Amino acid sequence: MSAGLENAGKLFAAHVGSGRVAMVDLSRPRRPREITYDALDAACDAVAGGLRQAGLGLGDRAAILSHNRAEYAEAVFGAMRAGVAPVQVNVRLPPDAVRHILEDAGARLAFVDSEHRGLVPDGVTRVDFDGAGPDAYAAFRRPGPFEAIVPAEDTVALQPYTSGSTGAPKGVLLGHRGIYWMSRTAARLRRFDQRVAALVSAPMFHKNAMVWAKLLFVAGGRMVLLPRFDVERYIAAIGRYRCTLLTGVPTMFALMLRRTDLLAATDLSSVTHVGFGSAPGSDSFFDRLAETFPGVVIENDYGLTEGGPIMFCTHPDGSPRPRNSVGCVMAGAEVRLVGGASADEGVLQVRNPGVMLGYHNLPAATAERLDGGWLDTGDVLRRDDRGYYYFVGRQDDMFVTSGENVYPLAVETMLERMEGVEQAAVVPVADEIKGQLPHAFVVERDGAGLSEAAVKAFALANGPAYAHPRRIHFVAELPVSGARKLDRKALIARAAELAGGGEAG
Repeated sequence: MSAGLENAGKLFAAHVGSGRVAMVDLSRPRRPREITYDALDAACDAVAGGLRQAGLGLGDRAAILSHNRAEYAEAVFGAMRAGVAPVQVNVRLPPDAVRHILEDAGARLAFVDSEHRGLVPDGVTRVDFDGAGPDAYAAFRRPGPFEAIVPAEDTVALQPYTSGSTGAPKGVLLGHRGIYWMSRTAARLRRFDQRVAALVSAPMFHKNAMVWAKLLFVAGGRMVLLPRFDVERYIAAIGRYRCTLLTGVPTMFALMLRRTDLLAATDLSSVTHVGFGSAPGSDSFFDRLAETFPGVVIENDYGLTEGGPIMFCTHPDGSPRPRNSVGCVMAGAEVRLVGGASADEGVLQVRNPGVMLGYHNLPAATAERLDGGWLDTGDVLRRDDRGYYYFVGRQDDMFVTSGENVYPLAVETMLERMEGVEQAAVVPVADEIKGQLPHAFVVERDGAGLSEAAVKAFALANGPAYAHPRRIHFVAELPVSGARKLDRKALIARAAELAGGGEAG
């Protein structure tokens, strides 16, 4: 093993002994818990000791099926110390998909909360965060110091699973070195330190929440952790815990911005940064965030599970990031755009120490995505003359209308500039003549009174005619996946149903 490699389970070792609070756990509304770095370190050692006592060690897998709570972080970082790769399972997936993940990973043990205990099949040892008796978390842990394993270059630290939007979920193998490099580099470039207090409510099985946890812990900051997103509790926590950084995805912030009554009654003065990822934001979205949090830095972050989640940062000269730019390439990362109409637009490929080791037991899929250390992200980005990058859309989301490429994001961004449109989603519907036609689902702002004809007219006046939505469907809200991303598959199915056979536009 490489003597110089550090175990990612010890990411916050520099802050042990400081007495500072690492987490505020809000999973029990009436009994919030503050966990210091000292207590977190001891808990992680106890988890590692419990895993060793249970016969798990280097190369084994332990699943986690739970809502956000302090024990979730303890299980993640404790397992890594023992050389056991945590498998963070999306508990919002159907039971068959959960079973597939557990079987595919070969998980021998699963940490669960009481709500999700039933998702674990027989044959997998359950450790219940909420239970009593021999399978309880308290009984499983082995208090006392634990000497973390020293990882090799190919030692798997984490095995999250992709969302499965293009097939069955795939296990992503992330190494200890990559996690350390990405966390330290990103925290340094963002100037994170012990004064940062981040509000996290995205699920910890998703990269959005885990990235913020790693950055906060390596910097010695404080994570205020909600079990799941709840708009009232989210806003209340901002004021009560003096949060400086708000994290999440655009759908969460859009719901928060609707609650002007709660926002007006809350002291928001502690907030200095708003960071969101997993999807871009519209101009109106940025405007409303800026109105609610005047003078605050608002940044749209980019990343993917396979690529070391944050690859972009602020400009080297310190200039503010342009609206909706994902930033400039961070030091130590290589980026190239391929297959586009110009050298400044194309499919993003990246190479950096945080790129995945590969997909679990899928050599063909690994070879398709990784070539000489370069990861093909499948995302189309463009670059401006100052080196700032902008997300154009998923290559998989692009569809063709009468021979023209349509990127849904471009149409959505245009529609959301229309007064009265809060959110928009564009999906393809099959058409015998033109191949596929755009349909749009639109969420109105309260009292807007929009009509289908008005939205179509706006689209024709502000974008290419071939890309204008042929049908507008007004909805109260857009469906989201378990990770709070837009559920395009559900909208595509709904649009086909509403189309009733399609039409030429």
